[in-house]
Amino acid sequence: MASDTGRKQFWKRNVAKVPGRCVTGDMSGKGQLSMTSLSGAVSAGGSAVRFGAEDVPIQHVYGAQHPPFDPLLHGTLSKTVQKTQTTPVKLKKVSTFQEFESNTSDAWDVGEDDDELMAMAAENLNTEVVMETANKVIQNHTKLQEQNKFQETQQLEDRPVRLEELPSYINSDSKIVKSASESQIPNPSGERPSLQRQQSVPHQPSAIPMGKSSDQVCLNTAGLSEREAFRLEKFKQLLAGPNTDLDELRKLSWSGIPKPVRSITWKLLSGYLPANVERRDGTLKRKQKEYFAFIEQYYNSRNDEANQSTYRQIHIDIPRMSPETLILQPVVTEIFERILFIWAIRHPASGYVQGINDLVTPFFVVFIGEHVAEEEELENVDVSSLPEEVLRNIEADSYWCMSKLLDGIQDNYTFAQPGIQKKVKMLEELVSRIDEQVHRHLHQYEVEYLQFAFRWMNNLLMREVPLRCTIRLWDTYQSEPEGFSHFHLYVCAAFLVRWRREILEEKDFHGLLILLQNLPTVHWENEDISVLLAEAYRLKFAFADAPNHYKK
Repeated sequence: MASDTGRKQFWKRNVAKVPGRCVTGDMSGKGQLSMTSLSGAVSAGGSAVRFGAEDVPIQHVYGAQHPPFDPLLHGTLSKTVQKTQTTPVKLKKVSTFQEFESNTSDAWDVGEDDDELMAMAAENLNTEVVMETANKVIQNHTKLQEQNKFQETQQLEDRPVRLEELPSYINSDSKIVKSASESQIPNPSGERPSLQRQQSVPHQPSAIPMGKSSDQVCLNTAGLSEREAFRLEKFKQLLAGPNTDLDELRKLSWSGIPKPVRSITWKLLSGYLPANVERRDGTLKRKQKEYFAFIEQYYNSRNDEANQSTYRQIHIDIPRMSPETLILQPVVTEIFERILFIWAIRHPASGYVQGINDLVTPFFVVFIGEHVAEEEELENVDVSSLPEEVLRNIEADSYWCMSKLLDGIQDNYTFAQPGIQKKVKMLEELVSRIDEQVHRHLHQYEVEYLQFAFRWMNNLLMREVPLRCTIRLWDTYQSEPEGFSHFHLYVCAAFLVRWRREILEEKDFHGLLILLQNLPTVHWENEDISVLLAEAYRLKFAFADAPNHYKK
């Protein structure tokens, strides 16, 4: 009886800990477990507990023991029976590589028996066959490379084909040259290959520059590098659209403009021509007509007392310009006299100032180059051989583009030229920060910046570098916001520091001044200008947005 009483007390104390217990749902809501029904009702695998008149199944918990295991009473059982886990564990599906392989079929399966596969893998290849095949591959690759080099340097002539049949380059002799990738593919039947070649740039019809006939647009790209040909194609595609994206055109032009599209690009970047293609012809005709109306209105007054001194100064300055072989032609001299005189009359705030005459030359040379053979030296061109209508258009275009340029730097040429004075002072401050040694050296020998930099600002470095370099420089100037007025300052700073070794070697005033007024740039090419522009851009990036940074 004592043991029964103790067992009942045990269940009463631990009723809440019984795994899988069910609580009676009596009306009192207390949820008490009926102790009388529990007595003798729980077995080792107990399946039910009778509550009142109803059997309620016991909900098993994984690993539970009914009744709870007492290690004191069942000590021997614990030694022989493996202890089950007391925490719920989710069974994982066993998956091995062998099971995956047996359930998967792929192209490498030879069959259910793997012996065949192992035998194939163990089979040794003939060494002679391997070496012979490798040598053939190397020889074929070498031949293809030699063919590529030969075709890049030599112009290949082939049978006439239609332009739409294959992308080709057209040289100045109107001969069609196949691309290197196509000429490598032999096709004895004469039929076109079924597969189209990949091209880095889609072949699209390109716009013909204004005033240029279709046969003049034909380009001899055999002499162009791959990069130059690619850039030219990008320019042509950009200019071919109905509305030219001027922001994209400026980005593309910063690194230089190919000669065949330089004329139309300069007219667009200077704001002379509109971006809309349909409006360009009308704009050109209207502006050209307007210019020659100025000629009729003002040019006859050049010998009047009020204008005589202006015209006389222009007449004196033009023969001093370069290139002399081009400028001294009577036709060219007359064109420059009209352009400069009309501008001076229409801009009385500044009038004509020495230095403005140099600013016409790059525009005139670029627009002349649109109508002459690409290989012909512009300095030796007989301008009088060009049609009169072409010369009239070139004259009007040069006038309007020069006017657009001077609109941004007109304070350089007003009374006392305050714009130049200010820029020379800013150049001095900038050089003192970027190369103090050069700055101190110039001051040590009493060389003033105004003595050499005034001409740099007045002529935009045209007297310091060859004309071909000036044209390349202006490609970037027209691509930069305020290129002629603002970016030019950083170009001058980079240009001065470029000669620091030569400057520091000079130990007297006269030697320094002669050097700075006659810098050895006669052999400079576009690559030298590109390096100069890169350094100028670095300086602009460092100082332009922080003007107080370079002020002491």
